[in-house]
Amino acid sequence: MSEVAAEENQPGRNGTGAFAVLRGHVTNWIARLLGWADENWRFLTFTVWIGIAVYYVVLRWGSIHWMGLGDTDDNIRYVQVKDWLAGQGWYDLRQHRLDPAMGGANIHWSRLVDLPIAALMLFFRLFTSVAQADRLAVGIAPLIPLLPLLLALAFISRRLSPGIAWIAAILAPLSAAMALGMFMPLRIDHHGWQLAFLVTMLAGLVDRNWLRGGVVAGISSALSLAIGMEMIVYLAAAGALIALRWVFKPGAARRMRPYAASLGAGVTLCFLLFASNDNWQPVCDALSPVWLAVMLLASAGMLLLAALPLPHWWQRLLAGAVVGGAVGLFFWLNWPQCLSGAYGTISPELQKSWLANIREAKPIYVQSRSFWVPLAILPAVGVLGAAVACWRFRRDQDLIWAWATVGLMTAFASALLFWQIRTGPAAQLLAIPSAAWLVGEVARALFVSKGRWPRIAGVVGLVALVGMFSAYQWSGEVFRSKPGKYSKVINRANARCRTGPALAVLDQLPPSVIFTMVDLGPRILATTHQQAIAGPYHRNGAAILDIHHAFDGPPEGFRAIAARHRAAYLLICPSFPEGTVYTSRSRNGFYAQMLRGEVPAWLHEVKLKSGAELPYSLWRIDYAAKAGESASAAPVGKKTL
Repeated sequence: MSEVAAEENQPGRNGTGAFAVLRGHVTNWIARLLGWADENWRFLTFTVWIGIAVYYVVLRWGSIHWMGLGDTDDNIRYVQVKDWLAGQGWYDLRQHRLDPAMGGANIHWSRLVDLPIAALMLFFRLFTSVAQADRLAVGIAPLIPLLPLLLALAFISRRLSPGIAWIAAILAPLSAAMALGMFMPLRIDHHGWQLAFLVTMLAGLVDRNWLRGGVVAGISSALSLAIGMEMIVYLAAAGALIALRWVFKPGAARRMRPYAASLGAGVTLCFLLFASNDNWQPVCDALSPVWLAVMLLASAGMLLLAALPLPHWWQRLLAGAVVGGAVGLFFWLNWPQCLSGAYGTISPELQKSWLANIREAKPIYVQSRSFWVPLAILPAVGVLGAAVACWRFRRDQDLIWAWATVGLMTAFASALLFWQIRTGPAAQLLAIPSAAWLVGEVARALFVSKGRWPRIAGVVGLVALVGMFSAYQWSGEVFRSKPGKYSKVINRANARCRTGPALAVLDQLPPSVIFTMVDLGPRILATTHQQAIAGPYHRNGAAILDIHHAFDGPPEGFRAIAARHRAAYLLICPSFPEGTVYTSRSRNGFYAQMLRGEVPAWLHEVKLKSGAELPYSLWRIDYAAKAGESASAAPVGKKTL
């Protein structure tokens, strides 16, 4: 044995000895475990989903028990499903208890998201009461789309790189608070499904199997469009990326053909199955003849391009530009009103008095730091990770296209935060594969690499990731200002006036139209048999403006508007957030007068039986009384909250 060999076998030299043997055994055991996990990634992802679902159902059981549907959309979705199960037509999505005097509220949604909620309701009714079945359904239904989301994230991460990145990817949504909130119990609105289809579409874009990837991307896009137009910009970006890959990558027509065919067929089928009666009109905010025609033309154009004998990239680019321009020109000539988006048809007054005040419709740079810092950290890490990965794999002809697709979609979604923060959940989820890859690279540098510099880089990366995670965890507390006394009063009123027990007292009255604030209308429908006038839905714009005019204007103006909508009662919740807009905007308006105790004689307070003091006041509207008279009353705003 040579001196070099003998020296290498001495204990404590060059990593040999008992510690090195132990380390080797541990490394081998971990490698076998990771290999087993990689082979069984679908089962493990399903197991993680079960664990997350059970955890959050148990954690939020109190809210589920009290049917604490906090968002207006969740309340209307619940009412919509209940009405369908009670006999309302499949294609009739009008909410007939909102503004019944005017024929009901035109809701632009589809039945697609209603299906799993209704199925759970009917299933649980086999074993328990209707009320308990409803609670279980709205508690579990939002967690269902989390499964395809986690599977898609795992698939993308495994496609981009081997190792443990996919494990980090399926756990990463737990650190994406804004996105995860769309899958929480009681969040039965459609955003969770749209986000799941968005990430599933991305999985189709990077799939090595071109046929399967194209079909998955096309069907996911069609299902997302069937639900709503919120993801249209992401779907357009994905279609553009598929076309660009066809331009610059030989053979990419093998993905574009199945994508175009499945998109066209899927959109057609979804339109026939899920488009409501109102959505057969040329509307911009839902899958209608407008978008059906555009998508069919775009799909036909892509199929035509894939069939043309164009051997050079510049020929394909020119042909693609011609087809894209033709689709855009067709859209512009036929439906120019839709170019400004789903809300393009609302009146300027409604835009100024209502839509401009919605927080989620504002860009990230006008938000408080306690909000935007936790929101932006994950997209920032994702953009960084995608950039590093694209540089690292720039010479790998297979991976560079996949990484470029993920990187461009992540950067595009992150840039949209500067338009509206409602794009935050999509930006967070699209950033996960790149962020998870960074985690995997740091772990590989620390535990697998043997060189000094890779390990130093791993330590630096670990410190950076821990720092970013800590910033995510603590930034909300660091930057959050403590609410003042006035804010606490508003928050308390907002919570108490929406509770089921408080509103259920209204069922002591016969079914009637109750004139109240826009944001309380859906909750009244979900918790009582009463009717309301408006909810925060842009197709309900005329009714929203009527409520604004009634509360901002003089008392007689209120009574005339209430009579037109056949309202029998007025419900006022002092310090309710929406009410603060009326009092600040119109200090001498009807709503502000009511809070000061200046009550017209044609309003008669109604006392309902309740075990506790109600957080709102209720008034019967007397249309026979003479105008101009006032009744003395204590200021409504002084009522105990």
